Amino acid sequence: MASLKVLNYELSPSPATIFGCLLPAPWMGVLTGLLLAVGPQQGLPYRFAPLTLALTHCLVLGMLAPIMIGALFQLMPVVAGQAVPGARKIAPFVALGSALIATGLSLGFLQGSTAGFIVAGALASLLYGAVTLALLIAACKIAVVDTTTRSLRWVVLAFFLVVALGISLAGNFAGWWQLDIMYLLDLHVAWGLTGWIATLVVGVASTTVPMFWQTKRPSAYWQKALPGALWLPLLLAFWPALQQFALFFACLVIVLLASIAFVAIWRAKRRFDPAWGLWLVCTTSYMCAALMAALPPLLKHVGGLVLPDFISQALPWWVAVLILVGGAVLPVNAMLGKIIPFLIFLHLRRQTPMGQRVPTMQAVLPPQRLLWQARLVLLAFGFLLLLPLAPIWFAPIAGIAFSLSQAYLGGLLIMCLMRYRHELQAIFKAN
Repeated sequence: MASLKVLNYELSPSPATIFGCLLPAPWMGVLTGLLLAVGPQQGLPYRFAPLTLALTHCLVLGMLAPIMIGALFQLMPVVAGQAVPGARKIAPFVALGSALIATGLSLGFLQGSTAGFIVAGALASLLYGAVTLALLIAACKIAVVDTTTRSLRWVVLAFFLVVALGISLAGNFAGWWQLDIMYLLDLHVAWGLTGWIATLVVGVASTTVPMFWQTKRPSAYWQKALPGALWLPLLLAFWPALQQFALFFACLVIVLLASIAFVAIWRAKRRFDPAWGLWLVCTTSYMCAALMAALPPLLKHVGGLVLPDFISQALPWWVAVLILVGGAVLPVNAMLGKIIPFLIFLHLRRQTPMGQRVPTMQAVLPPQRLLWQARLVLLAFGFLLLLPLAPIWFAPIAGIAFSLSQAYLGGLLIMCLMRYRHELQAIFKAN
């Protein structure tokens, strides 16, 4: 059993630094859902349909990237004791810059606009280059003691790889150079979904899930194995001859890790918490996505079998939805519903004189409201999985449901912020 981690909340960044990254992100999720509902459905759910590519980048860059960068700005000082230099100056540009990059790529995919790829590539180089440099300076000083600190130290390199591969692909579409698109694309997707998103979810969850949902703390084997167990096959994938084998091996690792996580979450003490079910679905999603991704190469090499055309076209959509929504949006929604009220409680406690009452997390954000948000995002998740069966019918339904779920979450977070400002004003008036 790993020893308890001492969290240094005194080093926590200012609320503006973190809230500026986190609070706008759900509203980009709203726009992503609306794009699915009203966008051109031609080709759905084909992997390379223009709308599929636009939706993927709107969700990953517009919504998930600011949240994950904001989480790093918060966790590096609190968990690892190392403040990110320049975080306060960079934070105001993270959400807006990511939204503009996603918009440029979406225009490039949907309208064939070369200018969109050029703008996206240039902005990504500036914004994510600054983020990478700031995180790298802090990461070099982190002392590794467990999965979370090891992930915090090295995940910046995975982020750099994902961005570099993405800029390489954007440069291809912009006409700057001609590279092997499929080779780069497989690496970009693998490192984006597993090396960056899954690694950061696992690293953050290894601390936050035992803290908020009272699960058994990760074992010593878990602490030593991650994130290296996820990254080793991804590093082997850079060799073209080993790429398919390496990605298949990565799928097996994900199935094993997700199974262990599922058992731990199933035995959580706070199973009554509204977001507990989101974590169960998250781990199940990773298991299903990995098994689905491993199925085509397995059938091909074992018996030379080929999947039916419908399954072959729908499989990448299902894998993407399972990882990006089930494995990323769901845990992000679960953690935002906990971390934002917790940060408000933490900062109010800092600024409240001794003897005065500080509102609890449950008072800042009532659990019943989180329960309805969790049900709504799970409903949207289900519709997204059904989309390949009838894209014309399910695309608008899934898009609207997803937009509503993220708008509800965004509204809840704004209410939390208003409560924070109200409490601060009351403190100033009383003193």
